[in-house]
Amino acid sequence: MSLPPIAVFDLDGTLAETAGDLIGTLNALLTREGLPELPLAGARDLIGAGAKALIARGFQAAGATLTPERHDQLFLDFIEHYGRHICEKSYLYPGLVKALDRLEADGFRLAVCTNKVEGLAVDLLEKLGIAGRFAAICGRETFPFHKPDPRHITETIARAGGDPARAVMVGDSRADIDAAKAAGVPVVAVTFGYTDTPVDQLGPDRIISDFADLVGAVEALVPRKAA
Repeated sequence: MSLPPIAVFDLDGTLAETAGDLIGTLNALLTREGLPELPLAGARDLIGAGAKALIARGFQAAGATLTPERHDQLFLDFIEHYGRHICEKSYLYPGLVKALDRLEADGFRLAVCTNKVEGLAVDLLEKLGIAGRFAAICGRETFPFHKPDPRHITETIARAGGDPARAVMVGDSRADIDAAKAAGVPVVAVTFGYTDTPVDQLGPDRIISDFADLVGAVEALVPRKAA
């Protein structure tokens, strides 16, 4: 029996707009440390590589340096605070649910591959009402490696029971695109997520600005039926 085709999604900036809660938590830490808060609009592009990178980028933007030990403690503090405020301002992007419906109707399995901590990813997706749609939700520490390591994607596909020869990655950042390329998986990039470099400069296979265009982009790259 052949395995189903699979669409693997990043989470932050791809499935959901989460900047309000992520930058809110970062600003709570900055305030506690006596540093200025960062404006949401200017800080969105600090997101995309996980909480540890967000902390490092945020403190650098605020003019502060961190020792490795302090960085580790702030990461724990970030996870604790963010876990209590994970879905106060976050929401699914318009058109996402309809696009997922269509992919499932066309026989695609769905999975999430995110640099967010797995437990937080599951919690957020449950609160957003779509966790049950994914055959696997794999986070930063699910495996001993994470994006841009290509094995984060390939192991997510394996855990979800999808066909690696008929897989596609959907993401918003360099980490997503570089990991997919290295894994030999075609990648659809969204323009509305979190990236410090416009996605059209990162070489994805397809670019969309609206989830109404997702199914067409995916099915142009991935056959519905095995050859």
